[in-house]
Amino acid sequence: MRNSGENILTKLFVVLLFIVFFLFVYSSCFAEATHEEYKKIQKEIETHKKKLEKVKKKEHSVLSDIERLNKRLHDVEIELNKTKEKIKSTEGKIRKVEDEINIYKNNVAKHREWLKRKLQAMFKYRYSPDIIRLIMHTDETSEISKYFRYLEYISLYEHKLLTNYNESLKILDRKEKQLKSLKEDLVKEKEKADVEEKELAENKRNKEMLLASIKKEEFTYKKMIKELKEASDRLLEIIKESERSKKEEKFILPEGKDILTYKGKLPWPVDGKVILPYGTQKDPQFNVTLFRSGTYIQANPDSYAKAVFSGEVVFAEWFKGYGQLVILNHGGGYHTLYGSLSEIFAKVGDHVKSQQVIGKVGNSGIVNSYGVYFEVRYKGKPLDPMQWLVKR
Repeated sequence: MRNSGENILTKLFVVLLFIVFFLFVYSSCFAEATHEEYKKIQKEIETHKKKLEKVKKKEHSVLSDIERLNKRLHDVEIELNKTKEKIKSTEGKIRKVEDEINIYKNNVAKHREWLKRKLQAMFKYRYSPDIIRLIMHTDETSEISKYFRYLEYISLYEHKLLTNYNESLKILDRKEKQLKSLKEDLVKEKEKADVEEKELAENKRNKEMLLASIKKEEFTYKKMIKELKEASDRLLEIIKESERSKKEEKFILPEGKDILTYKGKLPWPVDGKVILPYGTQKDPQFNVTLFRSGTYIQANPDSYAKAVFSGEVVFAEWFKGYGQLVILNHGGGYHTLYGSLSEIFAKVGDHVKSQQVIGKVGNSGIVNSYGVYFEVRYKGKPLDPMQWLVKR
């Protein structure tokens, strides 16, 4: 019986050990499996986060990104132009100082030549008593007085020459120091201009890359077109508000006639060529239909935008999708719009005449080229600008 009990206990002990071993192995496997599962879940979370970030990035306004780049381009360009003006001014000052230095150098050279001759004469005649003998051998008081006056005049003249010579030397020294300082300033200004030109070029490349990426990516391209449509609708509200505010006023025009009388005879807002026409175009790449409310006239960067007809400024500032924009109310429900400007020379409430400069052409719209975006609208509805401008 005792042996039988011991056998049972031994068997139970072995079974218990097996169970403990099984539980240990199982828990280890389970822990390992749990760790692997955790890693897998973390990886999926990371993937979803990246997808979410990508979606959020696409949710950003395309026009806002373009406007941000345009504003940076505008700011850098203004700073660069200021620096170039400083360079031009400094170069002018340098030329002026160099001319003054040449004048004083000539004066100093003349004085030096006179001194040289004077010293040579003094050295040659320093023991000659001629003048003393001349004075001593005359009894005429008037003659003696005359000789002394001559000597006094000569002395004063020579003193004046020496004073002028000394003053010319001092001025020449100051001018040469001024010239050195101006040349140092010029070097700094040119270095600054180089930095700004590089930044400007970098910003232009960034804009080119952004516009190129928009054209390649269907989602972004369609989003931009949608935003442009929304921007055009917001412009409609601005124009309607302009109409409402001017409804009670009699619009007096210097020409004595309304703008409709000049249809087909209006001057161009800028000298250039049309690179984006008015109307509906279909994009062959994405099969997207786009309606353009105006036309883009490419022009020289130094050109200025002019009013095509007299009117009142009702809007003059940045507008998303249009860059810096000026809107003129011409009365009778007619408005003209001038976008993509780099500078605006008019403010809201100004009355401008036909052909009056209202801004400088820029590169602040969605087109990466200098020019003016131009629209003609009647009661907010866009019209073909080319039917209003004089034929070329």
